[in-house]
Amino acid sequence: MDTTTRNSTMKAVGVDTYGGPENLTLHEVPAPHAGPGEVRIAVRAAAVSPTDTGVREGNYGTSELPFPVVPGMDAAGVIDEVGDPDPDRGLDTSGWSVGEEVMAIALPRKGHGGAYVQYLVADADSLARIPAGSSLEEASTLPMNGLTAVQALDELAIPAGGTFAVTGAAGTLGNYAVQLAKQRGLTVIADAAPKDRDLVASLGADHIVERGDDVAQKIRAIVPDGVDGLLDGAVQNELALPAVRSGGGFATVRNWEGVEGSDVTVHQIWVFTEYHSGAKLDALRRAVEDGTLTLRVADTLPAEQAADAHRRLEAGGVRGRLVLAF
Repeated sequence: MDTTTRNSTMKAVGVDTYGGPENLTLHEVPAPHAGPGEVRIAVRAAAVSPTDTGVREGNYGTSELPFPVVPGMDAAGVIDEVGDPDPDRGLDTSGWSVGEEVMAIALPRKGHGGAYVQYLVADADSLARIPAGSSLEEASTLPMNGLTAVQALDELAIPAGGTFAVTGAAGTLGNYAVQLAKQRGLTVIADAAPKDRDLVASLGADHIVERGDDVAQKIRAIVPDGVDGLLDGAVQNELALPAVRSGGGFATVRNWEGVEGSDVTVHQIWVFTEYHSGAKLDALRRAVEDGTLTLRVADTLPAEQAADAHRRLEAGGVRGRLVLAF
């Protein structure tokens, strides 16, 4: 087993009680170490996402881990410990080495905990190398939203040549969904506010409609029978549903259950199930390297300013991800 100095404590940003951004504070907690089937990452960058604000507020139920509960589903850094392989769990660590730059998805309420930490232990199949030519800050924006977009497109299973719509296309999830859908040969209709139109156009969307409560009608103006599938990144639920054709699919990221009587299949996208999807994360790495995906960092802040990052995110209008630096 390769190790660094056996650190006893580390910095973590978390909450002792659920609530607003002001509840996020810096803590000194025991430092974890890599066990069998695991590596430890010295985190350099952790992206801030809307999921993190929900973890901070306690919206996902009781944590399996003790307080402080640490948010964060996206980390990038440098491997500094490699555990032995764990054949019982099917986790092979032999492909990882101390010093490699990697990105990983984290589970804030269970397992090894959230990403707002100096050191994150990760199962060997939950990470991938960062894209060549990308910074650690840029790479930290990819795991959670990239895997969410992949899961949505896989669930919708629209064949090449089909039609796909995205609400919230100017957000990070929407960005990745548009670009990955184009990679799959789909015709993409995306929404955008006037100030975001150029950004969304740069992603390769075939058609752009103005965002708003009437987005479904605007999409139907382009595809009268409705699109084959839609990813509702803007969480418009019943407002966006009529954009989908009879028998089509609707991917929700907030566990919406659909409308009674509708024959549109609602797919509840749950990225927490992608924790062991290192192979998919590595495919996303390649998509960045071949120019399919574009990584965007809105700003980088010291980890101690996590509360400010959450306030900025909740105020809206951030394009690209805010990133915490450790």
